[in-house]
Amino acid sequence: MYLLILIFPLIGFLLSGFFGRYFGRVGSAYLSTMSLFLALILSIIFFYEICLCKTVVNIKLYSWILLGIFAIDIGFLFDTVSVTMIFVISIISFFVHLYSNIYMSHDPHLSRFMSYLSLFTFFMLILVTSDNFMQLFLGWEVLDYVHIY
Repeated sequence: MYLLILIFPLIGFLLSGFFGRYFGRVGSAYLSTMSLFLALILSIIFFYEICLCKTVVNIKLYSWILLGIFAIDIGFLFDTVSVTMIFVISIISFFVHLYSNIYMSHDPHLSRFMSYLSLFTFFMLILVTSDNFMQLFLGWEVLDYVHIY
C-alpha cells in the first residue's frame, strides 16, 4: 500500500504521456490531476499512520548492486521526515496540477505538460523516500533532467 503513493503519479505520467491523444487534452489533464488527488489522499493516511502513530516502514524490493560485502538495495523508507515531505510534495503538486489544468486549458500540448508534471512529482517522491544515496542520486538527476526540459 505504501508504494501506491509512488505508483499513482507514475500512472498519471504514463497515461497522459502515451495515451494523451486518445484521452484528449482535457481528459489527460483530469486523469493526471486525479492520480495526484489519490496520492494526496494516501499521503494524508500515511501522515496519520506514521507521524501520529509513531511507526516506521522500510520496504526493500531487491538488491541492485552486489559487489562482495558492498550491496545497494532498491528500497523505500517511510519515516516521519519522509512522510512529512511526501505530504508537502503531494499537496503542492496536486494544487499545481489543478492550477495548470485551468491556466493552460487552451494550450494544445496540455497532455504533454501534465505528463511531465506527473513525472516530476514521481521522481520527487522517489528522492524523498529513497533508502540509500544511490537511489537518492538517481531521483535527483532525473529531477534535474525533467526540470530542464
